[in-house]
Amino acid sequence: MAGDFRFPDADTDVTEKNEETEIVVNVGGVRQVFYRDNLNQYPETRLAELLNCLSGGYDSIFSLCDDYDPGKREFYFDRDPDAFRCIIDVYYFGEIHMKKGICPICFKNEMEFWKVDLKFLDDCCKTHLSEKKEELEEIARRVQLILDDLGVDASESRWKRCQKYIWKFLEKPESSYPARVIAVLSFLFILTSSVVMCVGTIPDMQVVDAEGNRVEHPTLDSIETACIGWFTMEYVLRLISSPNKLHFALSFMNIVDVLAILPFYVSLTLTHLGAKLMELSNVQQAVQALRIMRIARIFKLARHSSGLQTLTYALKRSFKELGLLLMYLAVGIFVFSALGYTMEQSHPDTLFKSIPQSFWWAIITMTTVGYGDIYPKTTLGKLNAAISFLCGVIAIALPIHPIINNFVRYYNKQRVLETAAKHELELMELNSAEGKAASSKSEPGDLASEGKEGPFYSGRLKVSHSDTFIHLLSEEKHYRTRLQSCK
Repeated sequence: MAGDFRFPDADTDVTEKNEETEIVVNVGGVRQVFYRDNLNQYPETRLAELLNCLSGGYDSIFSLCDDYDPGKREFYFDRDPDAFRCIIDVYYFGEIHMKKGICPICFKNEMEFWKVDLKFLDDCCKTHLSEKKEELEEIARRVQLILDDLGVDASESRWKRCQKYIWKFLEKPESSYPARVIAVLSFLFILTSSVVMCVGTIPDMQVVDAEGNRVEHPTLDSIETACIGWFTMEYVLRLISSPNKLHFALSFMNIVDVLAILPFYVSLTLTHLGAKLMELSNVQQAVQALRIMRIARIFKLARHSSGLQTLTYALKRSFKELGLLLMYLAVGIFVFSALGYTMEQSHPDTLFKSIPQSFWWAIITMTTVGYGDIYPKTTLGKLNAAISFLCGVIAIALPIHPIINNFVRYYNKQRVLETAAKHELELMELNSAEGKAASSKSEPGDLASEGKEGPFYSGRLKVSHSDTFIHLLSEEKHYRTRLQSCK
């Protein structure tokens, strides 16, 4: 009996223990071993569910993974291995960092597949993800606008269709060749009006009226009236055809349009009716003040120039940098003007009469303008001027780089969004053409005999072109396409 007694095999016990406390996962060819203690920290994740799925049979196993090898006890997943390497950091460090080069939207989908909450994603990566979401929403909005323009709703009234046509004709030059002609014509009217406003101030181009006052030449006045007539007709048509009148009236560019045409009509009213209500001199002063407001017309060019729109956005996003620039200049102006006033007091012919008067000298020196009407005459004053000049160059140069970066980033982003929107439409047309070709090849009898196979194949055809899901493109059908922003 004593000779038959044997101790348990140590290797067998270790192997069984390891099989109970660890699992092997193969994701896209990357093999990884996980231990029960680490996975149980987050029991709601997919990897933690693999620990208990073996007891449920193959149905339970294949509901969580793509394939399983019983001999190696290895789970297989056909997923992105690069994203997987980042996601498993949550089991070791409690947070996830997205590596550079991974599409944020695809990474979010991978996190959802592995059932890892987005709260574990680091804040810097969340910011990148939110930016990409905004890009996708912007692409979806642009595509939807294009689809709305292309589509014709038979249930709409004739007036509604006419409104949409006028709106597209005036607001979207890329919609047709006549619309581009109207946009160019409007651009020329803006330039002509601006040139006429400038030329009308030349004394040789003015005439003397009955009261002996110099006024604009009648020819220039006629050209001005024609331009105002065009601007008025354009604004009224756009207002009538606008789908949202309140939003249209409060838009910045439309307010500029009103300011461009309003002075003409107010001046016309004051000229003919104002003389009865007030003195003629007061009417002329009011008319001259209103005519200055015609410079607002030059801002109408922003409607036809993407470069000006990009510059406006860049300045809007650079308020912090512009604030720093003004703060630097304000501190330098105060310091150097006070020093200049103090150092120049010993000179009998000093031009620095007071510190507020020295502000002007500090401004034109630090901004490198240098009119020369005020200048230092002492040695210390000249040294102070040289230092203020150098400090002004540095203060102005420091915030310029972030402002230029904002301009380039927004300009490139707009180009990418335009390309992505066009790519979306091309893929939609391709999917539609493939769907029609597939339906034309299949006869009704064949589809009836196949049963559910036909719809399943059609669904796989759509999914095969999918990388990212855009929720906003359609209410009934979900279009899934490759996006430029994810490349």
